[in-house]
Amino acid sequence: MFELSPIGVVSSALTDAASAPKQGDEGAPDAWLHFDPAVADGLADLAPGQEVLLLTWFDRADRGVLSVRPRGAADRPLTGVFSTRSPDRPNPIGLHRVTVLEVDGRRVKVNNLEALDGTPIVDVKPVLGGVGER
Repeated sequence: MFELSPIGVVSSALTDAASAPKQGDEGAPDAWLHFDPAVADGLADLAPGQEVLLLTWFDRADRGVLSVRPRGAADRPLTGVFSTRSPDRPNPIGLHRVTVLEVDGRRVKVNNLEALDGTPIVDVKPVLGGVGER
């Protein structure tokens, strides 16, 4: 066993999973990330234009799901959940590639985020370039 603690929360216009885009590049809105004071120093070098990987916890997911019909399409075959991007899975970690649009203290605005309002934030990591750029 191990424990994850949220470091912040998503503030988004998206409130209903059924009407939310499946992926960020399918019409997801910009959203604000609100970070806890305890992690404020970790935001020091985030800047507009930077691409990051945002990890979230899909707190409304069904953790008992092991197979799904991709994209919820009834005409598609059942597929093991680990071969899909379904939010319903045993450990519902969301992975979102977003671009930082604005940094305002402990608030960070990002683009194309399909996570629902109130979704806990687990971590933020930079998108790495090639080996020579690191």
